[in-house]
Amino acid sequence: MLERLQGVVQRLKEARLRASSDAEADEITTTPAPPAPSTPSGESEPQPVPPAPPSVPALPPERPHPVPQVVRDAADWSWRLLIIAAAVGGAGWLAWELKVVIFPLVAAMLLAAGLHPLVRRLRNFGWRRGPAAVTVFVGFIVVVAGSLTFVGNAVGDQFNDVVDQAEEGLQEIRDWLAGPPFRIDEVQLNDWIDRVVALVQDNDAVTEQAATAATVAVEIVVGLVLTLFALLFFLYDGDRIWAWLVNVLPRRARTRAASAGEVAWATLAQYIRGIVLVALFDAIAITILLLILRVPLAVPLGVLIFFGAFVPLVGAFVTGAVAMLVALVTQGLITAIVVLAGMVAVQQIEGNVFQPLILGKMVRVHPLAVVVAVSIGTLAGGIIGAVIAVPIVAVVNTVARHLASAPAR
Repeated sequence: MLERLQGVVQRLKEARLRASSDAEADEITTTPAPPAPSTPSGESEPQPVPPAPPSVPALPPERPHPVPQVVRDAADWSWRLLIIAAAVGGAGWLAWELKVVIFPLVAAMLLAAGLHPLVRRLRNFGWRRGPAAVTVFVGFIVVVAGSLTFVGNAVGDQFNDVVDQAEEGLQEIRDWLAGPPFRIDEVQLNDWIDRVVALVQDNDAVTEQAATAATVAVEIVVGLVLTLFALLFFLYDGDRIWAWLVNVLPRRARTRAASAGEVAWATLAQYIRGIVLVALFDAIAITILLLILRVPLAVPLGVLIFFGAFVPLVGAFVTGAVAMLVALVTQGLITAIVVLAGMVAVQQIEGNVFQPLILGKMVRVHPLAVVVAVSIGTLAGGIIGAVIAVPIVAVVNTVARHLASAPAR
């Protein structure tokens, strides 16, 4: 019992000691810091200020660039434009070197764009792909061949009459040149004709012209065969050919390329419809003029003018010159002058009003751009450049606007 009491007393002492040690610890933690020593005047002594970090040396003021910003921007644009011009020029040079292949393919593509709506209409009626394409292709060949055959038969039927009238017309021209104000007698005229014939009959010139003519004839035949072959396949399988080309591109570019192709194809179709209207305008206007003047071969010449009008500016002028020559040798100088004046008026209306408005509206190109494109194409690539200039400008303009307005994906 005593031992238990002693144990309890001992535990109480230990508990008292622990409580006193905890109180002392709390007092130490809550004791405030001693006040700063005060000066005799009663103010606290200022604490020492830590030293400032070393300062960064100031950079010298930037000197102005010796070349103005405008000139630098112009230089940046210039070298980029030079690269683009070099790329376009290289592509044009390569296309010109391969014109025997490129031009037939382009011609077949233009024809296919104009004939494809007929194929689509036949397929909507339930026709299969092959019969629809072959029917339209054969129909096109029949129409073209029939028109040329009609022209040939009409010329053949009236050829003898035209020759007789041409002899009379040439004699009238001789008489007109012999009178005032020219007074060129028959001896001088025959001498000039002999000189021209001698120049034409020069052996070297004849050999060179024959070689050139043979080369051109081969190129024409090859180009015609390739055009017809490509046209048939464009009508039959054009959409699948385009799908194959699109699948060659990277996956992220396929959607935009496919939509751009659809826009380009629609533009080509609109261009073909527009140029057909222009050709009809030229042919009908000049044919009516020839019929009024009673010029022989008026209708065949009108058909010839229609096909010539598919070459902008040049084609209608050349075929119109043929009509003027026929009027000259059959009806006389006055009639030929009237035909010339009528052709100039038709060409001015067609070139400055009708063609720019029709083509510009359908292919969505400004009329001035149509005229400039034809002029540049003629200077750069002759007749071939004149034929494909407007479609190229129309397609590039339409596709660029489409891609610019389409959201990026």
